[in-house]
Amino acid sequence: MNNLHNYNPSGIGQINGNLFGLPFDYESANLIVFGVPWEVTVSYGAGTANGPQRILDASPQLDLFDFDHPDGWKQGIFMVEIPQDILDKNKYYRALAAQIIERLEQGQQLTDTPDLTPVLAEINQACQQVNQWLFENCQEAINHGKKVAVIGGDHSSPLGYLQALATKYSEFGILHIDAHADLRDAYEGFKFSHASIMFNAMKLPQISKLVQVGLRDICHDEVEIINQSNGRVIAYYDPVIKQMLYSGKTWIELCRQIINHLPEYVYISFDVDGLDPKLCPSTGTPVPGGMELEETFCLFRELVKSGRKIIGFDVCEVGDAEWDGNVGARIVYKLANLMDLSQQK
Repeated sequence: MNNLHNYNPSGIGQINGNLFGLPFDYESANLIVFGVPWEVTVSYGAGTANGPQRILDASPQLDLFDFDHPDGWKQGIFMVEIPQDILDKNKYYRALAAQIIERLEQGQQLTDTPDLTPVLAEINQACQQVNQWLFENCQEAINHGKKVAVIGGDHSSPLGYLQALATKYSEFGILHIDAHADLRDAYEGFKFSHASIMFNAMKLPQISKLVQVGLRDICHDEVEIINQSNGRVIAYYDPVIKQMLYSGKTWIELCRQIINHLPEYVYISFDVDGLDPKLCPSTGTPVPGGMELEETFCLFRELVKSGRKIIGFDVCEVGDAEWDGNVGARIVYKLANLMDLSQQK
């Protein structure tokens, strides 16, 4: 597959099963991308399990010239085949989870008749198996000297990847773009809920800092966790950001302030609902407000300019729609190029 000598990056995007139609395979690529078609615990809109496929389908029509890293595609990007068995299990367990969510929303107990606690245990075990699958595959790729990225699914998807990075790096920070803090402890009883990804990530002592940007839909308990974290979790709430911008502070100034909280090695976790919902309207839990796409790219550019190194990233919660896939593919490509650029510095 690796036919670089006759590959034309300005040519028609090839539909060859790989992201952006690039001519790389697992061996020749430097960046390995795993799609995790999983959204078992989503509590509002469904469809993000198809996000990896939507991004893959949209990606060949992107032009490859990147203003930050024109030759970024040459690093070699390869997306592993999306696992159909995980997608099948997602459909099965999603239906089971819907019973639990419905029971709780009606104000009833899981122990009421019929008792749903065994169902909850089964779902938690299935989620753990997906985490383990991702952990093993990411660790194998890292051990082969590859960089890794993850495309979700819902935002619970990248936990296994974060656990794999924690075996390689003794300290790193997370730059988290999201409308939600995702700091709930086992939301709705689901240990690996999409609303619990950062709560679970912060159990890893290697993660020294979590900087969250764009938060605007948050519960009292999460605010308390942030306030009591002794600076380990830093929140930039969307309404506060907007108020500062309206008052004359520039976005560049704010970006540099945000980045100053982060250590040398940084993982980017990008939930697309952190953006203005016009950009990914089919995301699972859209919230009015949020950022423009170029504002997030500006933040990531400043991160690279600061000399920090991007060690990995995920893009999650892309909905099952062509436009969302288009925007998601652009985020993946930008992050892939900025990660490569940051590691060259």
